[in-house]
Amino acid sequence: MHRTAVAALWLAVVGFTTLPAQGRGQTVPATGPATLAERVQQIVGRPEYRRSSFGVAFYDLDSKTPLFTLNADKLFVPGSTTKLVTEGTGLELLGPDYRFHTRIYRTGPIKMDGTLDGDLVLVAAGDPNLSGRIQPDGTLAFENEDHAYDGSPDTKAVPGDPLLVIHELVDQIAAHHITRVKGHVLIDIGLFPEGERELGTGVVISPVAVNDNLVDVTVAPGAAPGDPVTITPSPATSYVRFVNQATTSVADSQPEIRWASDSAAPDGSHTVTVAGRFPAGKPAWLFSYAVPQPSRFAEVVLVEALKARGVRVDVSPAGVRHDFKALASAYTPENLVAEHVSPPLTEEAKVTLKVSQNLHASMMPFILSGVLAHDGSAKAGFKLEHDLLERAGLDLSGASQGDGAGGAAHFAPDFMVRFLAYMATRPYFPAYLAALPVLGRDGTLWKVQPDSPAAGHVQAKTGTYVEVDHLNSGLMVNGKGLAGYVTTATGRRLAFAVYANNVPVSAEQGAIERTIAQAVGEIAAAAYDAVP
Repeated sequence: MHRTAVAALWLAVVGFTTLPAQGRGQTVPATGPATLAERVQQIVGRPEYRRSSFGVAFYDLDSKTPLFTLNADKLFVPGSTTKLVTEGTGLELLGPDYRFHTRIYRTGPIKMDGTLDGDLVLVAAGDPNLSGRIQPDGTLAFENEDHAYDGSPDTKAVPGDPLLVIHELVDQIAAHHITRVKGHVLIDIGLFPEGERELGTGVVISPVAVNDNLVDVTVAPGAAPGDPVTITPSPATSYVRFVNQATTSVADSQPEIRWASDSAAPDGSHTVTVAGRFPAGKPAWLFSYAVPQPSRFAEVVLVEALKARGVRVDVSPAGVRHDFKALASAYTPENLVAEHVSPPLTEEAKVTLKVSQNLHASMMPFILSGVLAHDGSAKAGFKLEHDLLERAGLDLSGASQGDGAGGAAHFAPDFMVRFLAYMATRPYFPAYLAALPVLGRDGTLWKVQPDSPAAGHVQAKTGTYVEVDHLNSGLMVNGKGLAGYVTTATGRRLAFAVYANNVPVSAEQGAIERTIAQAVGEIAAAAYDAVP
């Protein structure tokens, strides 16, 4: 995981030859150039990896032959390369042009004076991008270091209004000449249950996702050491109030900002104490607060936006249960007062894969379950994925997956390249390929091998799964992965998977990126000019 994780499918994968039993550094006879094998061995044989395990597979997509394998039949912790399977499953089962429809209905008549004699109900459809990502041309924007991965100088939020979709919905409501809501604003999250936290960043999974269920908090130093820091939340909302107890530290110190406490009031709002320190003279950093109840957060910001537009409405009492099955009788075209239609699913896949968006990937099994199985459980979503992979002829003994993002997964390199080869046969493959980070250029690969001849020619998903090693004051990278596609200097199209498990690194900021992330990138890059 990135952070400190229907129709009949018939195809070419069915005809793949079985990879031979894997030995350490084994090259498949008559297909794998020795130079690639030698380069891989030089990297995995470095002293710092003497206690680590590597699994590697390169596969020629055109000749349907393996080029190089190393422990390719063994299971490895893959981190967020899991998202390749999650998003590929979503594209296949929902379709690349699938769009989320987030609708708001009225449950009563609108009187002549503009009073709505009833409630406004937002029916959450699982759209992960009720945010400012949407661009005028209908694409979704992203930053290389997503705001969900806070506490880094590279972390950024997409510029613009984080409540863009909310404000557009409110404009539509106002166009119905509603000036007062006699009832309340309600959020119907019946598509699937809310409350489980995704395993990487701890963001709450919900059918409604406003600003990725985050409040961004920009922290900047005060004028001098000892002064309070400045904090700027976005969106600014009564759902959460921040009490600033963080101070400015000396210029050469390390930033240390934390949410020291989080208390909930009877009305459902939260008060969060910001503690720690931030160095004098350092540019502002972005931190993120994961909202504990996304549906309440969505309700509050929607009410606030309505009030700002001149519509009188109150927030509903916290903790009150509503009979949404009964309210659903009002979900009719004549009662529709606002609708947001998302960009196509290929755009959502781009966001998830480019920046390794854990919440979005974690939502996908639930979305599949809610939309296709009408069940709402992750288990039903994974049953749909299992059946898809089975129909595709993949050997599922080489795969284990417990969440959508990669916090609970094991994959064999053999399985992953077979899946990638299958995806390369799909009609939407160009969009899937374009959704992947590009080596040395963008997404989670923007800093990896930027000066390599292969930069720009490797499109692949990263993965990282880490535990703290208190014994040695460091980190243990239980899983580091890179899987995707290489177009070689001679034009050959390859699928590959590289996994490194149990790699010790220092606890210094950026140590993983400077060490093992570069190494797996180096292995992928080796194929660019080593394969004739």
